[in-house]
Amino acid sequence: MDTDRVVVALDVGGTGMKCALVRPDGVAVRTERHPTNAARGPAAVVGTILDVAVGLADKARADGLTPIALGIAVPGVVDEARGVAVWSANVGFRDVPLRDLAAKRLGLPTALGHDVRVGGLAEARLGAGRGAGHVLFVAIGTGIAAAHVIDGTAAVGAHGAAGEIGHILVRPDGPRCGCGRPGCLETIASAAAIGRRYAELAGAAPDGTATAVTAAEVAERAAAGEPLAARVWQDAIEALADGLASGQALFDVSTIVLGGGLAQAGDRLLVPLRAAVHERMTFHREPRLVAAALGDEAGCLGAALLALDALRVHDHEEKR
Repeated sequence: MDTDRVVVALDVGGTGMKCALVRPDGVAVRTERHPTNAARGPAAVVGTILDVAVGLADKARADGLTPIALGIAVPGVVDEARGVAVWSANVGFRDVPLRDLAAKRLGLPTALGHDVRVGGLAEARLGAGRGAGHVLFVAIGTGIAAAHVIDGTAAVGAHGAAGEIGHILVRPDGPRCGCGRPGCLETIASAAAIGRRYAELAGAAPDGTATAVTAAEVAERAAAGEPLAARVWQDAIEALADGLASGQALFDVSTIVLGGGLAQAGDRLLVPLRAAVHERMTFHREPRLVAAALGDEAGCLGAALLALDALRVHDHEEKR
């Protein structure tokens, strides 16, 4: 029975891992969190990932459940076809064959995916984009990245790097991005950029010390009528609307789902952003713009969905 079968799912970040045992119907029956401690180096992180996965599988069996697959989500550039974590600044991975290492250690069919793409997969199938068919999931946090999901499948790209909407050029004379170019969307509209820009303009320390300000605080101050916060917030809204309008011109989706830390601003983000996107629509159909529904569970759920998809493909090929 499906109620006895579970997928071991891990969503790996630079700071921590969100982990779960997920049934085939998308329900998590157990969740855990573990530190990644990326500063120890990629080899140690891989060891931790494998140890945590083994521990979860053992706990599943102890509870009378049967682990049938393993799904792992990591940030950076991911070659899903080969199961290789090509590059990740957060975790330090460089060409790590994580899928094969995990499959060998656990003896389970394993899938490796990109954290934002699997988050988009979960939101499109189980969350705010459910039933939409064509969904653009945009995660806005330290940076900005997207996943284009068509009928439940996320586009990967020729090199595993599809969805880097944060690097759309929106302000040619804007701040220099970490990628080396000036004016990328995430230099204006990411949560990190909003807090940093406000701090710089206010004369506060932009280096993360106690005088720095978060994007949520900027949104609150803007709502309270503070002119500087309102300016920074509106600039971010306008830039984000430019980026989303470009995304809509490219992908023609029915629903855009906003996730990540900035989406927690709720209507303070969504109401003005909907208006700004509306202003930019000409002949393009206007997408429905909604907040993500699954929160920080999306990565684990999506990793499980990816593993289940791979398992179905494998089983189908075995029967042919």
